[in-house]
Amino acid sequence: MDEKDLKIIEMLLENARIPKTKIAEYLKITETAVRKRIQKLESLGVILGYRVVINYRTANLSCSITGVDVEPEMLWKVVNKLKGFDEVREMWLTTGDHTVMLKIIAKDVEMLSEVHRKIEKLEGVKRVCPSIVLDVLK
Repeated sequence: MDEKDLKIIEMLLENARIPKTKIAEYLKITETAVRKRIQKLESLGVILGYRVVINYRTANLSCSITGVDVEPEMLWKVVNKLKGFDEVREMWLTTGDHTVMLKIIAKDVEMLSEVHRKIEKLEGVKRVCPSIVLDVLK
């Protein structure tokens, strides 16, 4: 990766829908070159996907950022099970207070609680620590 790739990533982080022509104009390269660079970043696993930022309250949805503590020898088994939960939208392996952090989105708080209960029952899960998102600030 070079400086242009890093700038493309920065611009996509700011606005994933930015036209490739704008990126090309800023970097003083062709749109085709931008497309190829983005495809390369995707194929290398640098760019994993594109997401929309939702105001959960306005959309009448419930969201939690949930820490999950896992027995070390069961980590990848638990991770693979969590990948199968439709409500788990993002997942991070972390250091600090929790082994895995999840972004969970559900139609309401009751469904969110149900998902948390299902996660608690997974073999290898020691503790589930949900924080309900009240409002999206950025």
